[in-house]
Amino acid sequence: MRELVYPPVIKTALGVFKALNIRIRLEGTDQIPATGGAVLVSNHVSYLDFIFAGLAAHPAGRLVRFMAKKEIFDNRIGGPLMRGMHHIPVDRDAGASSYAAALKALRGGEIVGVFAEATISRSFTVKDIKSGAVRMAVASKTPLIPVALWGPQRMWTKGRKRRLLQRNVPVTIIVGEPMYPKRGDDYEQVTRDLHARMAELLEKAQREYPDVPRSDETWWQPAYLGGSAPTPEEAEKLDLEEAEARKAAHAEREATREAKEGGGS
Repeated sequence: MRELVYPPVIKTALGVFKALNIRIRLEGTDQIPATGGAVLVSNHVSYLDFIFAGLAAHPAGRLVRFMAKKEIFDNRIGGPLMRGMHHIPVDRDAGASSYAAALKALRGGEIVGVFAEATISRSFTVKDIKSGAVRMAVASKTPLIPVALWGPQRMWTKGRKRRLLQRNVPVTIIVGEPMYPKRGDDYEQVTRDLHARMAELLEKAQREYPDVPRSDETWWQPAYLGGSAPTPEEAEKLDLEEAEARKAAHAEREATREAKEGGGS
């Protein structure tokens, strides 16, 4: 597979991080296999997580093919980049095709990246995750590698203005020990174990983080550490409200479209 886009994108990102003095701490990168397929499962705190989770594999000389919602691929700027880096579009109305594409990549020796929480966690704790990552690892006979990210939420996260040029932000990326699920395992239990490992890695990253938020910046700290981010329960309520609003907006658009089509017949 020719890599005309991905390496320059990584080089550019690292150059920008250096210019902004983004202090990246990498831990556990020796857990990334030098060859062969693997499912990399990261928590999700920001819109920049694709970049930072991908850096977890950089010391091993590996590239990560992320599964990402189809809407990103439809963007006139992001789409060509995502396709050029051979990421995998996920259409929630046709999930079988994206699952098949991920399995093909894994069996071809690629690392496939998954944000198993599906959406950014407003509470900055690990949300409930689905068993899809575990099932992919089992079907492709590849390891499951948990990753924790902390810090990118300060630059761009849900409900906050972008601060992409913010300087001197520490970013922590911790790679955990691989898991090796197999056929016959209780997939739901393995998923719970994966969640626990991710939560443990994230808590480690949060407690060892070198910065403490100012009094007007406590929004990026989880509630359990004294921050003003929503609790998991509050975050779940906000997510439900957002989903309902999105559903209502979609229904309104469809009704408008049908009315226009009906009026033109």
